[in-house]
Amino acid sequence: MKRHSFNLLCLLMILAMLMGCSRRHYRPSVKDVLKHNPALERVLKRYEGNSLKTEAAEFLLMNLPYYYSYSEKDMEAYLKVHEYYGVGKWYSVQQAQDSVMRQYGTYNAITTNKISDLTISPEFLIENIDWAFKVREEQPWSKNVSWEDFCEYILPYRIKDECLKPWREKLYNKYNPMLDDIRDLPEAEDPLFVSRVLIDSISREESRFSSLLGYGPHIGPDVVDWVSGNCRELTDRLIYIFRALGLPCGCDYMPLRGDGNVAHYWNFVLDKEGTTYCMYEKQAIKTMEDFFDCRAKIYRQTFSLNEDEQDRIRCDLRKVYPNFRYPMYKDITRMYSDVFARTLTVPREELISKVRKNEIVYLCCSSHMKWFPVAWAYPDRGSITFNDVQGRVIMCLAVYRDGELIPVTEPFELNKETGNIHHYHAVDTLEDVKLLNKYHQFYESFTQRMVGGTFEGSDYADFRVKDTLHIITDPPLRLHNVVKLPDAKKYRYVRYYGPAEAYCNVAEVSFYSDIEGNEYLTGDIIGTPNGESGDKEHDYKNVYDGNPSTSFNHDLPYGGWSGLDLKKEQPISRIVYTARNRENYINAGDTYELFYSSAGQWHSVGIQIPTGDSLVYSVPKGALLYLKNHAGGVEERIFDYHEGLQRYW
Repeated sequence: MKRHSFNLLCLLMILAMLMGCSRRHYRPSVKDVLKHNPALERVLKRYEGNSLKTEAAEFLLMNLPYYYSYSEKDMEAYLKVHEYYGVGKWYSVQQAQDSVMRQYGTYNAITTNKISDLTISPEFLIENIDWAFKVREEQPWSKNVSWEDFCEYILPYRIKDECLKPWREKLYNKYNPMLDDIRDLPEAEDPLFVSRVLIDSISREESRFSSLLGYGPHIGPDVVDWVSGNCRELTDRLIYIFRALGLPCGCDYMPLRGDGNVAHYWNFVLDKEGTTYCMYEKQAIKTMEDFFDCRAKIYRQTFSLNEDEQDRIRCDLRKVYPNFRYPMYKDITRMYSDVFARTLTVPREELISKVRKNEIVYLCCSSHMKWFPVAWAYPDRGSITFNDVQGRVIMCLAVYRDGELIPVTEPFELNKETGNIHHYHAVDTLEDVKLLNKYHQFYESFTQRMVGGTFEGSDYADFRVKDTLHIITDPPLRLHNVVKLPDAKKYRYVRYYGPAEAYCNVAEVSFYSDIEGNEYLTGDIIGTPNGESGDKEHDYKNVYDGNPSTSFNHDLPYGGWSGLDLKKEQPISRIVYTARNRENYINAGDTYELFYSSAGQWHSVGIQIPTGDSLVYSVPKGALLYLKNHAGGVEERIFDYHEGLQRYW
């Protein structure tokens, strides 16, 4: 029998036991685990006579059946993309992916073999336990880490489904010296104080973040060296480092953001009282109250099974949405949202289809045109109730049947301040909507970075004497933003000067001598070039290349500008500019289709090919909308039409 077949068989056997009872769920004991892998007896024998280490070993053994990983060989192409993007600093994500594909082929998640942790090496567990107890016994802050927190947030040998490899000794030797100067201070007995010192040092290391890498299996401890990925990978990185030093650290997450199409992950650390503080990437450690607030539900990843949560399930686990069958998490929404964590009650009369007896109902958030569960509940006689839900998020209720989620309500918003529910019911009355984009521009900072930017004219190449032609006061909403200057003056030199802390982010600028004309002025491009180590792809010359998909990103947050030497004085009557963007504005010639939600489905309003940078549709009033660009682009988001503008959720 092949090794991967044996691993899969072990996994299927233990899952069969776990799913064997629909009302009282079977949970494997240490004895069950040892029956599947007798070699693990060596772990318990190693710690005979040491009650704490024995308890720690049993804690890990009891949770082995819930975890699996993949072989490094199967994962090679997937892992190499992260390595190339992180270590090969000159690579873009696309360049890294292309290079890996040429050398290693493509990663196929469907054919990747799962390896149950029931087959784990006893030596691997012993090494992990020994190092976890080494830092527990030697670090001064360990005396203020509870046993429960030690087991959940320091002891675990893995995070989720990454390839297994030793990591504690290497990371201890690399990062522990960073704490030598503070180890003997009285403050070092507080894990929070030590965490702040450590994150200050780690934040100086260069990291490469990109949402384009997507979400596959976890990368594993190599992410500490590669320092690349999305928010989940960078969260994992800090977990490995902090736990290697005996600092309680883990992952808090939203299954789906309230304002985006993906999940979101960040780190938490605990102080000497066990109080939670949070940190995101390189940012300073904050209180939970300072965390941003677009969310419906927040969970904390645990290593052990949340038995209380699973005991709520009254049906066969195979009928439960997969994310909730084995809850290795706990709901901490109220910890982050004490004031706005509300009880959400949806009356049965709001249901658009019948919910069966004892059928789980899921609270769902939106990702593109689909709904994904973030919480679940059983209906009672008159309503369905969910505890601790924060509003200002579009949600709907759904049931899970035959592997498919089926909406049973119209989309609705839970008002964060009042707790009232607004349902999006499409009515027969039509209204015209003017559409300028397909994804909310405030999600990225590019449009905000233009506020305070100035257009200037001068007779001097260094602009030592200059006139201000226009100051941008609001984030631009559309692809082509027009400024008319009726009292045109003549200048030889013109430029866009970025505001402070904005990196002079701009995609396109055109200057016109005729206030209504179509011929823009040309000349020699001048500006502030990026340094040798700066961003060569986002040069100041991109601002005048006629392509709104390219842009300028100065390597300093201030002082950047891009302009033209017109060769002779020219009147400036009109300026047209485009913010740096991810191609989410309306583009002439692309094919767009607008949808509205009704009765649990998306209905097409029709296809249009615009000739300018806007679209006009007639849609049912009060409906939730979604605009798709069939010509390309992946960033699209639900919205409604409010006071003449698209309002994204």
